[in-house]
Amino acid sequence: MATWRERAISAGMQLFQASGAHRLAAPFTRGLGAILMFHRVRPDPGEAFAPNAGLEITPAFLDQLLIHVRAQGYDVISLDAALDILRSREAPSKPFVVLTFDDGYRDLVDHALPILERHGAPFTAYVTAGFADHDARLWWMEMEEAMRRLRRVDMTVGGRRIARDCATAAEKSAAFGDIYWGIRDGGEEQLLGVVAELAAQAGVDSRALTVEACLGWSEIASLARHELATVGAHSVTHPRLAKLDAAAARREMAESRDRIAQETGLSPRHFCYPVGDPTSAAGREFALAAELGFESAVTTRPGMIFPEHRDHFHALPRLSVNGKHQSLAALDVLLSGAPFALMNRGRRVSA
Repeated sequence: MATWRERAISAGMQLFQASGAHRLAAPFTRGLGAILMFHRVRPDPGEAFAPNAGLEITPAFLDQLLIHVRAQGYDVISLDAALDILRSREAPSKPFVVLTFDDGYRDLVDHALPILERHGAPFTAYVTAGFADHDARLWWMEMEEAMRRLRRVDMTVGGRRIARDCATAAEKSAAFGDIYWGIRDGGEEQLLGVVAELAAQAGVDSRALTVEACLGWSEIASLARHELATVGAHSVTHPRLAKLDAAAARREMAESRDRIAQETGLSPRHFCYPVGDPTSAAGREFALAAELGFESAVTTRPGMIFPEHRDHFHALPRLSVNGKHQSLAALDVLLSGAPFALMNRGRRVSA
Protein backbone atom coordinates (compact mmCIF):
# COMPACT_ATOMS: atom_id res chain seq x y z
CA MET A 1 0.00 0.00 0.00
CA ALA A 2 1.45 3.35 -1.04
CA THR A 3 1.99 6.01 1.65
CA TRP A 4 0.46 9.47 1.30
CA ARG A 5 3.92 10.77 0.38
CA GLU A 6 4.33 8.19 -2.39
CA ARG A 7 0.83 8.95 -3.69
CA ALA A 8 1.60 12.68 -3.71
CA ILE A 9 4.84 12.13 -5.65
CA SER A 10 3.08 9.89 -8.18
CA ALA A 11 0.28 12.41 -8.63
CA GLY A 12 2.78 15.22 -9.15
CA MET A 13 4.72 13.21 -11.71
CA GLN A 14 1.53 12.40 -13.61
CA LEU A 15 0.43 16.04 -13.58
CA PHE A 16 3.71 17.27 -15.04
CA GLN A 17 3.80 14.51 -17.65
CA ALA A 18 0.21 15.19 -18.72
CA SER A 19 0.56 18.97 -18.87
CA GLY A 20 4.10 19.26 -20.20
CA ALA A 21 4.57 22.25 -17.88
CA HIS A 22 8.02 21.03 -16.88
CA ARG A 23 9.30 21.45 -20.43
CA LEU A 24 8.24 25.11 -20.48
CA ALA A 25 9.80 25.72 -17.07
CA ALA A 26 13.08 23.88 -17.71
CA PRO A 27 15.12 26.80 -19.14
CA PHE A 28 14.45 28.66 -15.90
CA THR A 29 14.50 25.83 -13.37
CA ARG A 30 17.07 23.21 -14.40
CA GLY A 31 20.13 25.23 -13.38
CA LEU A 32 23.53 24.01 -14.50
CA GLY A 33 22.60 20.37 -14.12
CA ALA A 34 22.03 17.72 -11.48
CA ILE A 35 23.73 15.15 -9.29
CA LEU A 36 21.80 11.88 -9.66
CA MET A 37 21.58 9.48 -6.72
CA PHE A 38 21.42 5.70 -7.13
CA HIS A 39 21.63 2.86 -4.66
CA ARG A 40 21.19 -0.66 -6.00
CA VAL A 41 21.29 -1.69 -9.67
CA ARG A 42 20.12 -5.25 -10.22
CA PRO A 43 17.51 -7.26 -12.14
CA ASP A 44 13.99 -6.94 -10.73
CA PRO A 45 13.57 -9.79 -8.22
CA GLY A 46 9.81 -9.77 -8.90
CA GLU A 47 8.75 -9.67 -5.24
CA ALA A 48 5.22 -8.51 -4.40
CA PHE A 49 6.51 -7.25 -1.06
CA ALA A 50 9.31 -4.81 -1.89
CA PRO A 51 9.36 -1.89 0.57
CA ASN A 52 12.86 -0.84 -0.48
CA ALA A 53 12.05 -0.88 -4.20
CA GLY A 54 12.60 2.87 -4.36
CA LEU A 55 16.30 2.20 -3.76
CA GLU A 56 16.67 -0.12 -6.76
CA ILE A 57 16.71 0.25 -10.52
CA THR A 58 17.32 -2.38 -13.15
CA PRO A 59 20.47 -2.53 -15.30
CA ALA A 60 18.27 -2.04 -18.38
CA PHE A 61 16.93 1.24 -17.01
CA LEU A 62 20.42 2.51 -16.19
CA ASP A 63 21.41 1.77 -19.78
CA GLN A 64 18.33 3.60 -21.14
CA LEU A 65 18.97 6.53 -18.81
CA LEU A 66 22.51 7.06 -20.05
CA ILE A 67 21.45 6.88 -23.69
CA HIS A 68 18.57 9.28 -23.02
CA VAL A 69 20.38 12.01 -21.10
CA ARG A 70 23.04 12.29 -23.77
CA ALA A 71 20.41 12.34 -26.51
CA GLN A 72 18.74 15.19 -24.60
CA GLY A 73 21.96 17.21 -24.70
CA TYR A 74 23.42 16.53 -21.27
CA ASP A 75 27.08 15.89 -20.53
CA VAL A 76 27.76 13.01 -18.14
CA ILE A 77 30.69 14.27 -16.09
CA SER A 78 32.57 13.45 -12.91
CA LEU A 79 31.84 15.11 -9.60
CA ASP A 80 35.22 16.84 -9.74
CA ALA A 81 34.41 18.25 -13.19
CA ALA A 82 31.10 19.60 -11.87
CA LEU A 83 32.87 21.31 -8.97
CA ASP A 84 35.35 22.82 -11.42
CA ILE A 85 32.44 24.26 -13.40
CA LEU A 86 31.08 25.87 -10.25
CA ARG A 87 34.48 27.28 -9.33
CA SER A 88 35.00 28.71 -12.82
CA ARG A 89 31.86 30.88 -12.59
CA GLU A 90 31.31 30.23 -16.29
CA ALA A 91 28.12 28.62 -17.56
CA PRO A 92 28.80 25.28 -19.29
CA SER A 93 27.86 24.91 -22.93
CA LYS A 94 25.53 22.04 -22.01
CA PRO A 95 23.79 21.02 -18.79
CA PHE A 96 25.45 18.17 -16.92
CA VAL A 97 24.55 15.13 -14.87
CA VAL A 98 26.80 13.53 -12.26
CA LEU A 99 26.23 9.87 -11.32
CA THR A 100 26.57 8.85 -7.65
CA PHE A 101 26.01 5.43 -6.06
CA ASP A 102 25.55 5.12 -2.30
CA ASP A 103 26.59 2.48 0.27
CA GLY A 104 28.94 0.21 -1.71
CA TYR A 105 26.64 -2.55 -2.93
CA ARG A 106 28.08 -5.51 -4.76
CA ASP A 107 25.78 -4.98 -7.72
CA LEU A 108 27.57 -1.72 -8.51
CA VAL A 109 30.40 -3.90 -9.81
CA ASP A 110 28.33 -6.87 -10.97
CA HIS A 111 25.61 -5.02 -12.89
CA ALA A 112 26.20 -1.26 -13.10
CA LEU A 113 29.91 -1.10 -13.91
CA PRO A 114 29.74 -2.93 -17.27
CA ILE A 115 27.07 -0.44 -18.39
CA LEU A 116 29.03 2.56 -17.14
CA GLU A 117 32.11 1.27 -18.95
CA ARG A 118 30.20 0.78 -22.19
CA HIS A 119 29.00 4.38 -22.05
CA GLY A 120 32.28 5.80 -20.76
CA ALA A 121 30.32 7.35 -17.88
CA PRO A 122 32.29 8.56 -14.85
CA PHE A 123 30.72 8.04 -11.42
CA THR A 124 31.26 8.42 -7.69
CA ALA A 125 30.79 5.49 -5.31
CA TYR A 126 30.17 6.53 -1.70
CA VAL A 127 31.40 3.68 0.48
CA THR A 128 30.21 2.91 4.01
CA ALA A 129 33.30 1.54 5.74
CA GLY A 130 31.38 -0.71 8.12
CA PHE A 131 29.56 -2.37 5.24
CA ALA A 132 32.90 -3.19 3.62
CA ASP A 133 34.06 -4.55 6.99
CA HIS A 134 30.77 -6.51 7.06
CA ASP A 135 30.04 -5.48 10.65
CA ALA A 136 27.70 -2.49 10.16
CA ARG A 137 24.00 -3.17 9.72
CA LEU A 138 21.87 -2.69 6.62
CA TRP A 139 18.92 -2.20 8.95
CA TRP A 140 16.41 -1.40 6.18
CA MET A 141 17.25 -4.70 4.48
CA GLU A 142 17.13 -6.55 7.81
CA MET A 143 13.70 -5.10 8.38
CA GLU A 144 12.48 -6.07 4.91
CA GLU A 145 13.73 -9.64 5.27
CA ALA A 146 12.24 -9.96 8.77
CA MET A 147 8.85 -8.73 7.57
CA ARG A 148 9.01 -11.10 4.61
CA ARG A 149 9.33 -14.05 7.01
CA LEU A 150 6.95 -12.98 9.77
CA ARG A 151 3.19 -13.47 9.64
CA ARG A 152 2.42 -11.17 12.56
CA VAL A 153 4.19 -8.41 14.44
CA ASP A 154 3.44 -7.22 17.95
CA MET A 155 5.91 -4.74 19.37
CA THR A 156 6.23 -1.31 20.95
CA VAL A 157 7.86 1.49 18.95
CA GLY A 158 8.40 4.84 20.60
CA GLY A 159 5.80 4.08 23.26
CA ARG A 160 3.20 3.00 20.69
CA ARG A 161 2.13 -0.61 20.32
CA ILE A 162 2.09 -1.90 16.76
CA ALA A 163 0.20 -5.18 16.46
CA ARG A 164 -0.57 -6.30 12.92
CA ASP A 165 -1.08 -9.40 10.88
CA CYS A 166 1.40 -9.54 8.03
CA ALA A 167 0.61 -12.67 6.08
CA THR A 168 -0.02 -10.99 2.72
CA ALA A 169 2.18 -8.60 0.76
CA ALA A 170 -0.27 -5.74 1.41
CA GLU A 171 -0.31 -6.47 5.15
CA LYS A 172 3.47 -6.67 5.24
CA SER A 173 3.78 -3.33 3.45
CA ALA A 174 1.38 -1.65 5.87
CA ALA A 175 3.21 -3.06 8.90
CA PHE A 176 6.60 -2.13 7.47
CA GLY A 177 5.42 1.45 6.96
CA ASP A 178 4.06 1.72 10.50
CA ILE A 179 7.30 0.51 12.04
CA TYR A 180 9.60 2.36 9.64
CA TRP A 181 8.13 5.80 10.26
CA GLY A 182 7.93 5.07 13.98
CA ILE A 183 11.65 4.38 14.24
CA ARG A 184 12.62 7.20 11.87
CA ASP A 185 11.19 9.67 14.38
CA GLY A 186 13.43 8.40 17.19
CA GLY A 187 17.15 8.10 17.82
CA GLU A 188 19.68 5.68 16.39
CA GLU A 189 19.65 3.41 19.44
CA GLN A 190 15.89 2.93 19.24
CA LEU A 191 15.99 2.35 15.48
CA LEU A 192 18.67 -0.33 15.67
CA GLY A 193 17.06 -1.93 18.72
CA VAL A 194 13.63 -2.27 17.13
CA VAL A 195 15.08 -3.74 13.92
CA ALA A 196 17.29 -6.13 15.92
CA GLU A 197 14.18 -7.33 17.76
CA LEU A 198 12.37 -7.96 14.47
CA ALA A 199 15.41 -9.71 13.01
CA ALA A 200 15.71 -11.95 16.05
CA GLN A 201 12.04 -12.90 15.88
CA ALA A 202 12.41 -13.82 12.20
CA GLY A 203 15.82 -15.49 12.45
CA VAL A 204 17.52 -12.98 10.14
CA ASP A 205 21.35 -13.02 10.14
CA SER A 206 22.26 -9.35 9.74
CA ARG A 207 25.94 -10.01 9.01
CA ALA A 208 25.10 -12.52 6.30
CA LEU A 209 22.89 -9.91 4.64
CA THR A 210 25.75 -7.40 4.62
CA VAL A 211 28.28 -9.93 3.31
CA GLU A 212 25.94 -10.88 0.47
CA ALA A 213 24.93 -7.35 -0.47
CA CYS A 214 28.10 -5.28 -0.08
CA LEU A 215 31.54 -5.11 -1.63
CA GLY A 216 34.55 -6.12 0.44
CA TRP A 217 37.73 -4.09 0.70
CA SER A 218 39.66 -5.85 -2.06
CA GLU A 219 36.84 -5.12 -4.50
CA ILE A 220 36.60 -1.51 -3.34
CA ALA A 221 40.36 -1.08 -3.72
CA SER A 222 40.08 -2.37 -7.28
CA LEU A 223 37.16 -0.04 -7.96
CA ALA A 224 39.13 2.94 -6.60
CA ARG A 225 41.76 2.35 -9.30
CA HIS A 226 39.19 2.30 -12.11
CA GLU A 227 39.57 5.19 -14.54
CA LEU A 228 35.87 6.08 -14.37
CA ALA A 229 35.46 5.79 -10.61
CA THR A 230 35.83 8.19 -7.71
CA VAL A 231 35.43 6.65 -4.26
CA GLY A 232 33.92 8.87 -1.57
CA ALA A 233 33.22 8.34 2.12
CA HIS A 234 29.77 7.58 3.52
CA SER A 235 30.44 7.18 7.29
CA VAL A 236 31.43 4.06 9.25
CA THR A 237 28.06 2.67 10.34
CA HIS A 238 25.56 4.71 8.25
CA PRO A 239 23.88 6.60 11.13
CA ARG A 240 21.80 9.73 10.83
CA LEU A 241 24.61 12.04 11.87
CA ALA A 242 22.34 14.77 13.21
CA LYS A 243 21.04 12.24 15.77
CA LEU A 244 24.56 11.83 17.22
CA ASP A 245 26.52 14.19 19.43
CA ALA A 246 29.14 16.29 17.66
CA ALA A 247 32.10 14.11 18.69
CA ALA A 248 30.41 10.92 17.47
CA ALA A 249 29.36 12.52 14.18
CA ARG A 250 32.90 13.74 13.62
CA ARG A 251 34.30 10.25 14.30
CA GLU A 252 31.88 8.68 11.81
CA MET A 253 33.03 11.09 9.11
CA ALA A 254 36.76 11.14 9.83
CA GLU A 255 37.18 7.42 10.50
CA SER A 256 35.31 6.46 7.32
CA ARG A 257 37.74 8.59 5.32
CA ASP A 258 40.74 7.13 7.14
CA ARG A 259 39.54 3.53 6.80
CA ILE A 260 39.03 3.91 3.06
CA ALA A 261 42.47 5.48 2.71
CA GLN A 262 44.02 2.62 4.67
CA GLU A 263 42.38 -0.04 2.51
CA THR A 264 42.66 1.58 -0.94
CA GLY A 265 45.71 3.83 -0.65
CA LEU A 266 43.56 6.79 -1.76
CA SER A 267 42.07 9.28 0.68
CA PRO A 268 38.47 10.20 -0.22
CA ARG A 269 37.93 13.88 -0.99
CA HIS A 270 34.13 13.74 -1.07
CA PHE A 271 31.53 12.80 1.54
CA CYS A 272 27.90 11.67 1.46
CA TYR A 273 25.63 12.15 4.49
CA PRO A 274 23.77 8.92 5.39
CA VAL A 275 20.01 9.30 4.85
CA GLY A 276 20.85 12.91 4.06
CA ASP A 277 17.52 14.63 4.66
CA PRO A 278 17.24 17.74 6.88
CA THR A 279 16.65 15.61 10.00
CA SER A 280 19.83 13.62 9.31
CA ALA A 281 22.28 16.27 8.10
CA ALA A 282 22.13 20.02 8.55
CA GLY A 283 24.33 23.00 9.43
CA ARG A 284 26.47 21.25 12.02
CA GLU A 285 27.23 18.35 9.69
CA PHE A 286 27.95 20.69 6.77
CA ALA A 287 30.45 22.56 8.94
CA LEU A 288 32.07 19.29 10.08
CA ALA A 289 32.56 18.12 6.49
CA ALA A 290 34.31 21.39 5.65
CA GLU A 291 36.39 21.30 8.84
CA LEU A 292 37.54 17.75 8.07
CA GLY A 293 38.82 18.87 4.69
CA PHE A 294 36.33 17.19 2.36
CA GLU A 295 36.09 19.10 -0.93
CA SER A 296 32.37 18.40 -1.20
CA ALA A 297 29.51 16.64 0.53
CA VAL A 298 26.13 15.61 -0.85
CA THR A 299 22.72 15.39 0.77
CA THR A 300 19.48 13.75 -0.33
CA ARG A 301 17.70 17.12 -0.37
CA PRO A 302 16.16 17.27 -3.84
CA GLY A 303 17.24 20.08 -6.12
CA MET A 304 19.30 21.16 -9.08
CA ILE A 305 22.83 22.55 -9.10
CA PHE A 306 22.91 26.34 -9.50
CA PRO A 307 25.81 28.82 -9.63
CA GLU A 308 25.02 29.73 -6.01
CA HIS A 309 26.19 26.28 -4.92
CA ARG A 310 29.78 27.42 -5.43
CA ASP A 311 29.48 28.76 -1.87
CA HIS A 312 27.86 25.58 -0.52
CA PHE A 313 30.03 22.66 -1.63
CA HIS A 314 29.19 20.78 1.59
CA ALA A 315 25.41 20.93 1.16
CA LEU A 316 24.90 19.79 -2.42
CA PRO A 317 21.44 18.52 -3.44
CA ARG A 318 20.80 15.38 -5.47
CA LEU A 319 17.97 13.87 -7.48
CA SER A 320 16.96 10.38 -6.39
CA VAL A 321 16.44 8.04 -9.33
CA ASN A 322 13.60 6.19 -7.64
CA GLY A 323 13.01 2.59 -8.58
CA LYS A 324 9.25 3.08 -8.25
CA HIS A 325 9.33 5.59 -11.11
CA GLN A 326 11.55 3.90 -13.69
CA SER A 327 10.56 5.78 -16.81
CA LEU A 328 12.33 8.26 -19.05
CA ALA A 329 9.28 10.53 -18.85
CA ALA A 330 9.66 10.69 -15.06
CA LEU A 331 13.38 11.34 -15.49
CA ASP A 332 12.64 14.29 -17.78
CA VAL A 333 10.35 15.78 -15.13
CA LEU A 334 13.13 15.49 -12.55
CA LEU A 335 15.82 16.96 -14.79
CA SER A 336 13.64 19.94 -15.66
CA GLY A 337 13.96 21.09 -12.06
CA ALA A 338 10.33 22.25 -12.13
CA PRO A 339 9.10 20.08 -9.22
CA PHE A 340 11.86 21.37 -6.98
CA ALA A 341 11.27 25.00 -7.90
CA LEU A 342 7.75 24.48 -6.57
CA MET A 343 8.79 22.36 -3.59
CA ASN A 344 11.49 24.81 -2.53
CA ARG A 345 9.31 27.86 -3.32
CA GLY A 346 11.87 29.21 -5.73
CA ARG A 347 14.78 28.91 -3.31
CA ARG A 348 17.82 27.55 -5.12
CA VAL A 349 20.02 26.59 -2.18
CA SER A 350 18.98 24.70 0.96
CA ALA A 351 21.93 24.83 3.32
